[in-house]
Amino acid sequence: MTELSRMPLDSFCAFLRQEGIRRFFFVWDNENSCVVSSHPQLQPLAEFLQADTRDFDRHEGFFAQLGEDTGVLQGASVHRTCRGQAAGGVRYWKYDTFEDYLRDGLRLGQGMTLKNALAGLWWGGGKGVMARDTGIDDGSPELRRRVYEEYGRFMTSLRGCYVTAEDVGTAVSDMAAIFSQTRFTTCIPSELGGSGNPSVPTALGVVRGMEAALTHLGLGTLEGKTVAVQGLGHVGEPLVSFLHERGVARIVGSDIDPSRDAALRALCPGLDLDLRTVERGDNSVLAEAADIVAPCATGGVLNPVTIPGIKARIVCGAANNQLEDPERDDRLLEQAGILYMPDFLVNRMGIVACADEQFGSLDDDPAIAEHVGSEWDNSIYRLSLRLLEEAGASGRPLARVALDLARKRSFELHPIWGHRGAQIVRSLAAGGWAE
Repeated sequence: MTELSRMPLDSFCAFLRQEGIRRFFFVWDNENSCVVSSHPQLQPLAEFLQADTRDFDRHEGFFAQLGEDTGVLQGASVHRTCRGQAAGGVRYWKYDTFEDYLRDGLRLGQGMTLKNALAGLWWGGGKGVMARDTGIDDGSPELRRRVYEEYGRFMTSLRGCYVTAEDVGTAVSDMAAIFSQTRFTTCIPSELGGSGNPSVPTALGVVRGMEAALTHLGLGTLEGKTVAVQGLGHVGEPLVSFLHERGVARIVGSDIDPSRDAALRALCPGLDLDLRTVERGDNSVLAEAADIVAPCATGGVLNPVTIPGIKARIVCGAANNQLEDPERDDRLLEQAGILYMPDFLVNRMGIVACADEQFGSLDDDPAIAEHVGSEWDNSIYRLSLRLLEEAGASGRPLARVALDLARKRSFELHPIWGHRGAQIVRSLAAGGWAE
C-alpha cells in the first residue's frame, strides 16, 4: 500500500471510508512528548508528524472529518492556544496528496500563532483546511452551502478550541453558512452583525509594511515605484487600488483568473497595468523588474528556485507562509540583498478586524485604525521600523528577529482563561470525539 502521507487525496479519503473512519485526529501528548492518533490505522501519520522538523511544531491538535453529507475532507489545525482560542480562516483549496493537505494546515496554523501574537491579540493560532474534489461538491450554490454548513457543525463539535474565519477559496456568503451552524466563527457578513470581508484591511496593512521598508532603506515613498503583485483576487485587488492612490507608477500583476484584468482596469483608470493570466504554480511575476514584489496568492513561493531571479529590493506581500523553508530562505533573500518583510508581521489586519467582532463594531473603529496608523508602538509601521533597526544592529535577518518576538509573545497566557484551548483539545481526544 502506498505510504499514507503520499497517497493522492482521493485515495486517502477512499482508505478512510474503507476503514470506517469518518472523523480522526492527531494530538500532542505533552506528558509523553509524542503525537497520539485517534485510530491505530493512522498511527504511521502520527509518527510522520513527530519526525517532521520543518512544519510540525508541537501543534496541540489536528482534527479532520469527511463531511457527513458531502464527503468533503474538512480539517482544523490548532497550533498554540496560550494566548486564547486558536483563530484563523478556513481555506478551500485543491491538494494533490494528504501530506500536501496536512502540511498546509500545519504551516498556516503556526503562521496564525505568530501573526496574532505580534498583533497583540488575545488569540492563539489555528487554520481550517478543506480539500476540493474530495466529495460531491459540484460547484452549485446549494451544494456549496451544504459544504460550509457541515464545516459550521464541525466547528461546533470542536467546542471552541478553534474559531474559524474567511480565507482563500471562501467568501462572505460561505461565512454566513458557517455562522448558521456555529457561534465559533468570525468574518460574519455585516448584515448579520459581523465585520464582513477582511481583505481590504489586510491589503492596507501590507501597504504600511511596504512604506516601513522604503523608509528604512531611505527610498522615499511609494510614489513613482513599480510593484509586482502575484495574485489579484480578494487581497490583491484592494492592494492595487491602495497603491494607485499612493501614486505608484506601474503595476505588473499575475493571476490564474482571466477576469481580474477587466476588473482592475475599471478600478484603477489611468494606472499603467501589465496584467497576465497564468497557470497555477507560475511564479514568473516574482522576477519582474520592480521596486517591490508582493506575493498575494499562495505560500512557499520564495525558495532556492525563485529567489535568484528576484530583482526587487523589497518583498512584502499578503500571502501566508511565503518562505518555503523559513530556516533557509530568509538567509537566501538576505544574501541576495533583498529585504523580506515577513507575512506574519505585515498581513495582520484581516484577523484584527475579525477578532474585534466579539466586542461589537464601530464606524472608523479606533481599535482597528491604530494598527495601520503611525503613532501606536505596536502598529504595523512602527513595529516594522523597530524590528528593522534591531535586525540591522544584530546582523540577523528581519524574519528571525520578528520570529523571536512572535514566539516569545505566543507563550504568554491569556490573562483570564490561561491555556484553556489545550484543555479543550485534550478533552476532545479523551472524550471520544472521533468515534
